[in-house]
Amino acid sequence: MKSGGSSFWTNGSVPLIEPEFLSSIIAVASDIALAITEDGKILSVLINQNDTSLGKLDHWEGRSIREFLTVESVPKFDAVLAKFNKGEAPTKAVELNHADNAVWEFPVRYSFHPFGNEKSLLMLGRDLRPIAETQQQLVQAQMSLEQGYEARREFDARYRLLLRTVRDAVVFVSVSDGRIKDLNEAAASALGSTREDLIGSVFADGFRDRRNDELTETLINNSLSETTGGYEVQTRRGRQRVLLTSSVFRVAGERVLICRIEAPGDSTRHQDGLSLNLGVLFEKGSDAIVFTGITGSISACNDSFLDLVDAAHLADVKGRNLSEFLGRGQIDMSVLIENARRSGQMRMYSTKLMNDLGAKTAVEMSATYLNDRNDPELGFVIRDASRVDAIRKAPAHASEDSNRNVMELVGSASLKEIVSETTDVVEKMCIETAVNLTRNNRVAAAEMLGLSRQSLYVKLRKYGLLDKPGNGDD
Repeated sequence: MKSGGSSFWTNGSVPLIEPEFLSSIIAVASDIALAITEDGKILSVLINQNDTSLGKLDHWEGRSIREFLTVESVPKFDAVLAKFNKGEAPTKAVELNHADNAVWEFPVRYSFHPFGNEKSLLMLGRDLRPIAETQQQLVQAQMSLEQGYEARREFDARYRLLLRTVRDAVVFVSVSDGRIKDLNEAAASALGSTREDLIGSVFADGFRDRRNDELTETLINNSLSETTGGYEVQTRRGRQRVLLTSSVFRVAGERVLICRIEAPGDSTRHQDGLSLNLGVLFEKGSDAIVFTGITGSISACNDSFLDLVDAAHLADVKGRNLSEFLGRGQIDMSVLIENARRSGQMRMYSTKLMNDLGAKTAVEMSATYLNDRNDPELGFVIRDASRVDAIRKAPAHASEDSNRNVMELVGSASLKEIVSETTDVVEKMCIETAVNLTRNNRVAAAEMLGLSRQSLYVKLRKYGLLDKPGNGDD
């Protein structure tokens, strides 16, 4: 190599470098230096003493360099060696990947220099791991940046869709200057203009006799108050009285007001709507209504339920399990819960409600699984069925259709056979119903039917229901 055409390095001005210093100069000038023969055998390995990450490579000496190259690097090295053996001096640096101990790989960029009457090569290498790690960090940063942009685009799309589809009139106002940052079409319609014209305008300009700083301060104070219901103003264009309700949040170091615009009667109409009707129905309805947790623990009930169980106050029943008031206890409760969770609701379940004194009242219950919340609950509607139960127990005449069906059997079978056949049909239907309600829990079905467990097994075997798949005796 020459500098500015000078022959300083070749005319003998520089004294020869002593052998004891040459190896240290080469080691410092590169991260790794290899002296190899023309066939690729390693004569010597020099490691920069300032870089300890490569470790000791003394075991490379005397072995072929190909043993310490990865598969894809061997052809690259052979190509350089072939040019060297043809007398062509390598001019370009080559990147080779070394492999040692089967798990350690590191890339090195080598420059090749003939020496010793051009029978050997000196390979001066620079460790590329810091560059590779930097490149990897750049790639990961780029991927994270793209993922952040993608997430931002997704959130922006959700925000735009929500702002467009929500029915409430919503405006975002900057606290610093009182200007509208964004709003939906419903808010633009309430202010008597278009969304494009209002974005960037002063929010107070949309109302009569309101200054910017005054309106902004009032909205901030209302957002911090726990008692106020809103701030009533009059729009400038439509001359309509509207109610502003606001809350403050901070984003990117800036405070922003989110304001909802509604007519003064909107909140009253909402309260007079479905929720108010349901509340009155719950309080004054003739049917008992009970809400329980998923295990049956009572969380709320109305006065009609308190009347059925002869309880004086809600505190007497709240927190207790509803099964404590059912005639068959946990069996009834399990049937109701399982069927409600499986199909969403269960209709017309007949049982008896029992108070703390042991008095029982025949009731019909329906259960609904309320799963539209973090902690699902069960809602029960209970109706007093004592009149119906009394009618069932009282002597009753069969309907004309039933009489006609039974009378058609007369003549074709004896009276004993007719009675036996109709009794078997009714008995089988009752047993099947009880087994289905308890999900084939035969212990619960026997108690529901008022039979012993052995008697139920006899009847199941009689009607061919013993092999019905299910939970067995659990």
